[in-house]
Amino acid sequence: MAEAVAKAKKQKAPRNLKPESMNKKVKLTAADHVFNICVNIFMILTLIVIFIPLWSTFALSFRSNTYLHSQFRGMFEVWTWVPDAYKALLGNAGFIDAFISSFMILIGGVVCALILTIPMAYVLSVHTLPGRKWINILIMIPYVFNVGMIPAYLLVKGIGLIGHIPAVFLPGAISTYNCIIMKQFFEGIPNDLKESARIDGCNEIQILFKIMLPLSKAIIMTVGLFYAVSFWNDFFHAMLYLSGTPVKIFGWNMIDSNYPLPILLRNILMASGMNEYVEVNAFGNAPVQAIKAASVFMSAIPMIIAYPFIQKYFTKGTLAGAVKG
Repeated sequence: MAEAVAKAKKQKAPRNLKPESMNKKVKLTAADHVFNICVNIFMILTLIVIFIPLWSTFALSFRSNTYLHSQFRGMFEVWTWVPDAYKALLGNAGFIDAFISSFMILIGGVVCALILTIPMAYVLSVHTLPGRKWINILIMIPYVFNVGMIPAYLLVKGIGLIGHIPAVFLPGAISTYNCIIMKQFFEGIPNDLKESARIDGCNEIQILFKIMLPLSKAIIMTVGLFYAVSFWNDFFHAMLYLSGTPVKIFGWNMIDSNYPLPILLRNILMASGMNEYVEVNAFGNAPVQAIKAASVFMSAIPMIIAYPFIQKYFTKGTLAGAVKG
């Protein structure tokens, strides 16, 4: 037996041996070069179109009250920039309360959504589930047909969530689209792993937590980011269900108003457009346009920080269930 193994090792090809086709360089034709040049030009133009408005808004957020030149000139005169708008925002209690409220909606919404979406997606991925076809149909009905604003409001009011932060994320805690993506990912995991676990005596809950979740980091991070962006930018539900009441924890006022950042930004825009005394007058002497631009960038900070860490999971998480081997 030992001699057979040794002989097999001698006959085994070296690992670094590559086929001849891999050592050959592909020669690009003139059409290929023209195509690559066109693609590069298109990507550069796209980058410019995206970068110029962002840089213009960023430069506007550092505008001072005494600056009298054009916006185009202000984009390049960095020496005239002042952080008055950012100081006014960070020193304003209303902005801090709105930021905390948005952060509470973000954390509560993502945690609640993942807790509900993961078991739902796993159950739908089990092909032996009785009535699986009808459950899929029931899940697709609200995805195709919206129940409407008034029934949703009456439901939220009936369970006593009006004026409370959970009213913003509980009605949309399970997204049908995200659930389908996660279900496809679970179906792409080899069924032999689950069958082996069942033979070893694991139930479905143990399979989910000990096998499926450790292998599903990519889809969990991807779907979690989808939920995070949705809850962080949610304006309509906050306007519909929240009333600006204080948030109390054990009788202590954590924040004086539960309005999130989108509501505050809307009030700033209304104040500057209608020249009324709303939130914008509470930010000191900073220019109105600078406050609006600074508010946009401050509200985007959490997503800007989170995206680079989760970007590597995007392609793997969304496409892993599309191809089955």
